[in-house]
Amino acid sequence: MTTIATAAPAPVSRTWYKILYVQVLIAILIGVVVGWLWPSLATSDWVKALGDGFIKLIKLVIAPIIFCTGVSGIAHIQDAKKVGWVGLKALVYFEIVSTFASLLGLLMGNLFQIGHGLAAKPDAAAVANYVEQAEASKTVDFILNIIPDSVVGALARGDILQVLLFAILFGFSLMALGERGEKLRGMIDDTAHAVFGVIAIVMKAAPIGAFGAMAFTIGKLGPSALGNLIGLIALFYATAALFVVVVLGLIARSVGFSIFKFIAYIKDELLLLLVLGTSSSESALPQLMKKLERLGCSKPVVGLVVPTGYSFNLDGTNVYMSLATLFIAQALGVDLTFGQQLTILIVAMMTSKGASGITGAGFITLAATLSAVNPALVPGMAIVFSIDKFMSEVRALTNITGNGLAAVFVSWWEGELDQATLHARLNQESDRCPLLTAVGARYR
Repeated sequence: MTTIATAAPAPVSRTWYKILYVQVLIAILIGVVVGWLWPSLATSDWVKALGDGFIKLIKLVIAPIIFCTGVSGIAHIQDAKKVGWVGLKALVYFEIVSTFASLLGLLMGNLFQIGHGLAAKPDAAAVANYVEQAEASKTVDFILNIIPDSVVGALARGDILQVLLFAILFGFSLMALGERGEKLRGMIDDTAHAVFGVIAIVMKAAPIGAFGAMAFTIGKLGPSALGNLIGLIALFYATAALFVVVVLGLIARSVGFSIFKFIAYIKDELLLLLVLGTSSSESALPQLMKKLERLGCSKPVVGLVVPTGYSFNLDGTNVYMSLATLFIAQALGVDLTFGQQLTILIVAMMTSKGASGITGAGFITLAATLSAVNPALVPGMAIVFSIDKFMSEVRALTNITGNGLAAVFVSWWEGELDQATLHARLNQESDRCPLLTAVGARYR
């Protein structure tokens, strides 16, 4: 999968109040005020319906997105085969590092159970139904239920595990067809883009949904709920930072450089994401690829690893899904077994594929993960949605840092990394960013 790095178009100047990010933030603040001062109004059916309606719109596109991105991701692996072992090494690296990201999220979520005490309650009748199904279900039934009676039925019900299974089988079958399957691959890719277009339309209603979700949450649970929500944001920031410093830091150290120098080197791309107010790390892809080539990485490796990593190496998204799933379970008083937490790890690894480049896709993959782990958790999405925007940029920043480092590591693994150029560039850039250099010195 080779992408030609081109200059990114200059951002179009827009009136501040027309920016979706700003609209969502304003809606959240208004929701807090309404929930705090007029709780009876905030807990009315109509206000609640604003958040619930947006969640239903999100759930509408989960199954087709999972199918299209799953099939497309596997079917296009053959492009990686054209460059031999590089593609295989990149995929192995992606899956190992993403697994560490999910495990770290699960570890921090279990250590700091900030969801407890929120006292959120899902629909009692619905939960009772799920409990009855869980008690009647055995492990063998769970395994067999992954196999759908029909593909149409799985898509209609939105059963994520069943859709994933068919997507995997279909993707490998399409990959085996080679050139004969090119037209069908193109159709599925086009369908995926069309469905993402639906997401773009749905996201126009995000401010309304954010207002309803936040107002209802504060009105029902009281202002004290803000403490739990702020706690989740802080824990996610800390976990993402820990992942970058420790996990990515050890990977960088194995190649022979400091992760802080690397962050200083790509600081312009990281700042671009913050300035544009976008949760899509793809906006910085062309500049990142050029910088990695100047850093001494092999051009073919960069052309393969970076674009592929935007679908297969979403470290920030994996951390977010693990933490958010545990937070929702704790808030709703649902105890997740070890097996269910293992399911979070497995499902998050699959549903995160294709979650790049689209605003709101991270929240959709969370919905898919919740549906697969325990459908009783799905109503809790409204709690997290009200603060999701505060975490989206950190997901993107973590993703782009991880993808840049992946290209350096795979180039080194292939013996195609110019070490002299690498250290010269990193040292030159770190001299221009003394703050990161000072922080990094403590970890040498």
